[in-house]
Order: sequence, then C-alpha cells, then structure tokens
Amino acid sequence: MNSNWRVWLLGLLVCSFATPTIVANDHPNIVLILADDLGYGDVSCYNDQAKVATPHLDLLARQGVRLTDAHSPSTVCTPTRYGLLTGQMPFRIPRGGMVFTGIGGPSLIEPGRMTLASLLRDQGYATACIGKWHVGLTFYDAQGEPVKDTGTDAIPRVDFERRIVGGPTDHGFDRFFGTACCPTTDWLYAFIEQDRVPHPPTRRIDKTSLPQHPYANDCRPGWIADNFPMEEVDLVFLQKSREFIQQHVRETPDKPFFLFHSAQAVHLPSFPAPQYQGKTAAGPHGDFIHQLDDIVGQLTETLEQTGVAENTIVIFTSDNGPETTSVIHMRQDHDHDGARPWRGVKRDNWEGGHRVPMLVRWPNRLPANTVCDQPTCLTDILATVAAIVDVPLSGEVAEDSFNMLPAWRGKTTEPIRPYLLHQAFAGAKTLAIRRGPWKYIDHPGSGGNRYENNAGLKPFILPEADPAAPGQLYHLVDDPGETTNVYGQHPEIVAELQALLRLTKSTGRSRPKQETP
Repeated sequence: MNSNWRVWLLGLLVCSFATPTIVANDHPNIVLILADDLGYGDVSCYNDQAKVATPHLDLLARQGVRLTDAHSPSTVCTPTRYGLLTGQMPFRIPRGGMVFTGIGGPSLIEPGRMTLASLLRDQGYATACIGKWHVGLTFYDAQGEPVKDTGTDAIPRVDFERRIVGGPTDHGFDRFFGTACCPTTDWLYAFIEQDRVPHPPTRRIDKTSLPQHPYANDCRPGWIADNFPMEEVDLVFLQKSREFIQQHVRETPDKPFFLFHSAQAVHLPSFPAPQYQGKTAAGPHGDFIHQLDDIVGQLTETLEQTGVAENTIVIFTSDNGPETTSVIHMRQDHDHDGARPWRGVKRDNWEGGHRVPMLVRWPNRLPANTVCDQPTCLTDILATVAAIVDVPLSGEVAEDSFNMLPAWRGKTTEPIRPYLLHQAFAGAKTLAIRRGPWKYIDHPGSGGNRYENNAGLKPFILPEADPAAPGQLYHLVDDPGETTNVYGQHPEIVAELQALLRLTKSTGRSRPKQETP
C-alpha cells in the first residue's frame, strides 16, 4: 500500500473513532454560505451608502441576527477556510499563511483533525461541500508521485485517472462538487466531483473571448475543461446545492444535513452570468454582488420549497475583506466603498481586511431583526455548532473556537471571547490582537498591501502619527477608522497585549483547554 494512503487511512480511522456516531433527528439542518472577497460595505444592510442593493441578504438580516463585529481568521482565502473548518487560527500550523493556486497542496488540514464537517457527520448529518475548496489537495502524476508544482506547466503532468488526496471527502464531507482553488483565477479550470476530475482540462484557456473590463484581469493562463463555463460557475454551484437539498429531503427527510456552499463570487475576475449583466448601475462588480445576493435568495427559497426552512440554520459570511482592484475602481467609478466604514482591504490587518458581514437565521430559536455586537471570529462557528448539537469539545481540538450561541440568542452582553486574534497576508509574521476597545498590531504598516507601490492605493495612505513605532495601537471606540497610532502614548497597554500575544502563541490556543459544554 502506498505510504500516502496509509497516512490518510490512519487519519480517517482516528477521525471515525474520535466521536461516537449519534443519529439525532431533532438536530437542525445547517447551511453555511461563504462568500469570497465580499466586504463589510458591500452589503446594503451594513452600508446605507452602498450602490448595490442586496435585498435577499437584507431579508436574512431582518429574519435573524446581524453581527457587526465578526472577523475572518485571516485576510486571505486559504488560511481563513482552514480556520473556519477547524476552529484553529491558521498561523499555528506550518504553511498557515499560504494561499494555494492551481493544483496547490497538500491539504493544510492534517489527517484526523476534527473539522466542522466531521463533527456533524459523526452526529448523523449528511454533509456536502459545494464550490471552492481552496484548503489544499494533492494531485498525482502517472507514476503515482505528487505533482508539487502549481503553475500552467504542472497541469499536463497530472494523471486525472488517479484519486485526489486531501479534499473535502477526506475531511468529513460525504459529497463534494467544486474546484481546487479560485474557480476562474487559478490555472486549473475544471470541476472536481468527490475525489476526481471527471472532465479533465483539454486545452489552454482562450481569454480573448472573456469580458474585458477593470475587474476582469485576475484570470491566469491555464487549462480548461470543455464543460467549465467561466461566466456561470456560481450558477453551477447553485444548481448542485439545490439538488443536494432537494434529494436529501426527498430520500432521507429524517436525517439532518450540513451544506457548505462556498461561492466563487465576488472574487475577481468579476464575471456575472449573462442574465445578471447590466442589472445594476455599479458596473460588472456591482452586477456580481447582485448575482451573489440572488443566489442566496434562491438557496433560502429552496429551503422554503422543500419545507425545511423552519428547522434550518442559515449562516452567511465572507472569507475576508474586499479586493484592492474592486475597491479602487468601485470607489472612483461608482462611489461605492466595499470596505466602508473601515480602513484597509483584503490582505491588510486594519479592520477592512478582516471585519466581515455575518448573518445568522434560525427561525423561532434566534430573535429576528436583532443586532449582535459581540466580537467573534469565523473560527467560533465550530464551537457554536458543537453546542447546538450538544457535543463537548476536548482541549485537543478547535483551539481558537468559542461558543457564541448565547450571544446569537441575545442571552448575554458580557464578552464571550477574552480577545480576538488577527492574521494578515504574511501569516505568523503579521499578527494582531484585540482586547476590548484596544487593538494592537504587531508590525508597522498594513501587513499586506504595499500602498506606496500601488498607484490606486496611494490616495488612501494616511499620515503616520508615530512613524518610528515598531507596531500599532488603536482604540476602536474612539478611533474606529484606525487613523491615529497611539503606540507611544500607552506603553502599558502595548506591553499587556504583547504579553498576551506571546502567551497565546506559546500555549497554542486561545480557548481554555477544559471541555466546552
């Protein structure tokens, strides 16, 4: 037996014995919708100056809880998805700051580690991941060796008859349909079903036939399959998610399900499907936001049509802040600010890089039309779901995950989290910590984008109040826009937060190690 297979088989056995399987028919269904690069200001219920209406997301907010202080674990795609699925901050693991492209891997999730999907599967849930994976997986060549390169030249070396290792079906999902990385960006333009590519790429992509506009330039050269529709990828994902819900309710109505719908939108390139083009006055990216909103509406409508909406938790959020290109052009061309009201964008450790929209609806269980201002991280979804299905978490898993259910229910105003951790583009080299109103950034600058080298970002450079300071300190109540670095004015606060950051790094966790009820 191949050594890689032994490792994965052992991991799967460990995972299967970690928690006894319990079929509980009274557990709610869970639909987790993860948008890509959707900013806090891109959703109209968060931004009254938004130039794109998001009526379906606004309705979700009225029907449930709108969180105003939610944060992605990282300011970029891959690490955030790791943190969301495992409840662990990605900087704690090797390669935890990487962003995979093409056929990049191997998986960041080690064999046997509990994930949100494996937790629920072991409680009797049917689990499905539809859409973008982007946590890493391994393709093999004809000799059975992993293809370690990731660019255009690596694709022809893949033996697409061989099993792909490290994808969703190796981490708790019964079903997977989607892409390895960013669907319309990253060199391999083909769908994966379960652990194989049933329709491998046959030709190099011809970008001359694709839309040409300022939001269309992120599509890398690569290889494309004949059945891969560059402008309708999200509609394919929508169809697959709806089919999963409909089939599940039809065939196993007494069994709960967990659907992770991981969207392409609104990651660049902004390729809205033809029926959405020109539907807003905010250009192609505005149309793409509009399409995402409509997809959310169609998914929630499917829950209504199948009769399961009343017993389904819907969680909607985004993996990080808005992309630089979309912010620059949307601001100057359409007076729309996807990061409003925060400073920073995707990759940055300022709030705009990681403060994200988050909406939660659970009819008759969560109060409708309410606002939750508790600081939370997407890593907390795992512990919260564990509490919902009554599974205690040992100290060996979900190291940075807190049960936010009391806050969602409006049962507490006391902070559940002792502090928040933030991770910018360079991973462990660019960390920040937030306790109460104080936010300490353990590096100078944004931690991501180099504003001085980007003509489009230069207009957003703010004067540095303490240019010699090795880090940054902001009081987010007095200065929510992070305009004035008060590092030198409060050395005692800096020292406390530095010590707390060192402690959480050395202990490897932020959640207390005792079991969480």
